[in-house]
Amino acid sequence: MESNHLVLRIVSSLGICAVLAACASSGNSESIAPFTTIAQTTGLHGARNPSATLRFTYVADFGSDDISAYAVSDVNGALTQLPGSPFKAAHHPYGVAIDPAAAYAYVTDSDSGEISGYAVNAYTGALKQVPGSPFATGTWPHGVAVVPTGAFAYVTNSNSSNISAYAINSRTGALTPVRGSPFAAGNSPYDVAVDATGRFVYVTNRGSNNVYAYAINPSSGALTQVQGSPFTAGNTPYDVAIDPSNKFVYVTNFGSDNVSAYTINSSTGALTPVQGSPFAAGHRAFGVAIDPSDNFAYVADFGSDEISGYSLNTSSGALTPVKGSPFTVGQSSPHGVAIDPTGSYLYVTNYNDMSGYAINSSTGALTLIDGSPFVTGSYPREVKVW
Repeated sequence: MESNHLVLRIVSSLGICAVLAACASSGNSESIAPFTTIAQTTGLHGARNPSATLRFTYVADFGSDDISAYAVSDVNGALTQLPGSPFKAAHHPYGVAIDPAAAYAYVTDSDSGEISGYAVNAYTGALKQVPGSPFATGTWPHGVAVVPTGAFAYVTNSNSSNISAYAINSRTGALTPVRGSPFAAGNSPYDVAVDATGRFVYVTNRGSNNVYAYAINPSSGALTQVQGSPFTAGNTPYDVAIDPSNKFVYVTNFGSDNVSAYTINSSTGALTPVQGSPFAAGHRAFGVAIDPSDNFAYVADFGSDEISGYSLNTSSGALTPVKGSPFTVGQSSPHGVAIDPTGSYLYVTNYNDMSGYAINSSTGALTLIDGSPFVTGSYPREVKVW
């Protein structure tokens, strides 16, 4: 397991050539065959494109109690299910998080009140439960996020109105409750995000129409509400995202069909509404994602079967619809949204499948990827790409 985690870090920073070199030097050749198979079927052509890096996508299938896993083509963003996918989960998986080193994946099991931890195979993307998994949380957990250092994870418990905090064992991926956990939240906390500095946590509370902000104790992982928290949101706030510059927070308001935008006080973590906020979205705004270049934001409009695309003003945080927005998903009830680390492709879970789009880097416009929509399990919810 230790060698796999080392190789995962090599994958993230150096690409496929470094991975193959690491395999040769370590004598670990048994995983090369699965990698070769994926490369041949998905366009992840390490031999023809030495700069390519392995990318995988994971989807929590709420209705079928499993996790669908895919290789992402470096040619056109198309998805190919991995060998062994879907991987078994507990009852009604919902949220998904990948630790920054891509060594572990964490999935909330909403109906069983647990969170499952998985070791991620560096070569194949396969998932294997870590020792002690699943781990107990509060009632009806939804969102999950991991701090940038990989030291702590946070889970929102919707029906117990609190947040479970865990220390992550870097060698095994196992979770241990942080002292004082769970921490109080608002009514029906839903999604959670950690800022890029690893100092602050933001949680949407759909029952109390606000956002809680917490400061993270860097040693223990314990949470303390920042001054002024909670901050007012729209009606029934669901998802939350922080832009890559770590200046703004965006929250989808399912009940008021818009997006609340806030400026982050870098010293205290407090939130101030962006001028012009909230910004109009489609019907039943749900998932939200910001592209890595910090140019565009995308919102899944659950009720109108569309994706709203916005240009993001990096000075003010304001959102302006991109040309052609909203974009029709072609399927029903779009839910979770994720963008790959290159900012080239966007993926949206629908009622019973997942749509993929190429992102125009100049305009932010979306074009369906060949082969989209892609097969998932039943009722897919959150999606993550690394």
